[in-house]
Amino acid sequence: MAEYMLQTESVIKQYKQYDTVVTAVNRASIKVEPGEFVAIIGTSGSGKSTFLHICAGLLNADAGRVKIRGEDITKMSADELARFRGINMGFVFQRHNLIPQFTALENILIPTVMCNKPDMSYQENLRKLVETLQLGERLHHLPSELSGGQQQRVAIARALINMPDIVFADEPTGNLDRANADEVLKLLLETKRVLGQTLVMVTHDLSIADHADRIFRMDNGELKLHRDYQTGNKRTEGMY
Repeated sequence: MAEYMLQTESVIKQYKQYDTVVTAVNRASIKVEPGEFVAIIGTSGSGKSTFLHICAGLLNADAGRVKIRGEDITKMSADELARFRGINMGFVFQRHNLIPQFTALENILIPTVMCNKPDMSYQENLRKLVETLQLGERLHHLPSELSGGQQQRVAIARALINMPDIVFADEPTGNLDRANADEVLKLLLETKRVLGQTLVMVTHDLSIADHADRIFRMDNGELKLHRDYQTGNKRTEGMY
């Protein structure tokens, strides 16, 4: 049986608001192949970002399982998960989340320090990222000295520096204008092609989602296959 890069089984996440229990993610299941680009769309509050954070191990589910390359991350201890995530996963946030006192280069290298990687293991990847993302003249600038688009490029480089198998991106173009949004998408797709990663992206931008191999829609916590560009079929029924 083929090993999926990402596989979730009936993931549930609930929050309590006053006397009401809100189900943010309702039995969401998905299977993502290695090298695939999957986009998740949906209205604000539909649960798509919550689901993405659970898939990336940044948030715990109340029920269900999440597997990365067959490894069940829901069973890992905090330390095991942190190390596994640092080696195998990258995450691009909407608001960059750069450390303001660190230069662009220092922000990019944070994951290598956390995983205790020797210098030579990431130098070639750093060179490729700096070239592809056009950051060569900005590496020693602070985030406050960079434009929004440049900050997001730094965030992308940070997510990719350890050459993770899978990259999660949560509205990576949400705070950018059209020109910068198109450029960031182009760069994500180019780095994905060069480095061979799987990409799972939450976006509200349908023009960006249209570049994905498959599009899923989140609606009131339920995940459904919306369009499969590998077959050209649009579907509205449940996944599998």
